[in-house]
Amino acid sequence: MCCIPAALLSCCALSSCEQITDVVPKQEQPQVDREAIYTIKEGFHYADINSYKRRTTDRLRFSVVFDSTAIYTTADPDNQGDINKLYGLSDCGSAHHTNSARFGWRWYNGKLELHAYTYFNNERNAAYVGSVTLGEPAICEIRMENKKYVFYLNGKSVSLPRACTGTGEGYQLYPYFGGDETAPHDVTITIRELPEVMI
Repeated sequence: MCCIPAALLSCCALSSCEQITDVVPKQEQPQVDREAIYTIKEGFHYADINSYKRRTTDRLRFSVVFDSTAIYTTADPDNQGDINKLYGLSDCGSAHHTNSARFGWRWYNGKLELHAYTYFNNERNAAYVGSVTLGEPAICEIRMENKKYVFYLNGKSVSLPRACTGTGEGYQLYPYFGGDETAPHDVTITIRELPEVMI
């Protein structure tokens, strides 16, 4: 009977194995752009895409394109100044009428305006951020910072108070027409979520 030293057995065992190579982890890739075309039908408030989606993030960044369907006249002239809702999220683990941040929009004085639109401990706040051109993408971002939201639109920014600190915890908020009135005709809005990078 032949005796094979243990060291030689180990060497033989290793030589019959596959070659081991270092595995280099891939760099974390930003989220793939996701585009959705939202339609708010005539006579309705809510967009056709409106599914429940949990969100945990410190920022929400997207591009939006409005077309000519964003031009409207309200039945009651006093409602023309109402802010429609665009895109955002509830926050602080609460309902959106308690704490939330989203962009709002309206057709006002011949322009498509975008507004910062929040709820802060049940109190509604809004601030004009800027106007956008129909048919052209506008880059929007909402940052959830300690005790404040910062809204960015094509390089301009507006801050509004926030009830909590840290990462935003809530659910997605989608396009909504109103205000008091429903959509006077079909309104189409194209939104593309963008990677969460600094502007």
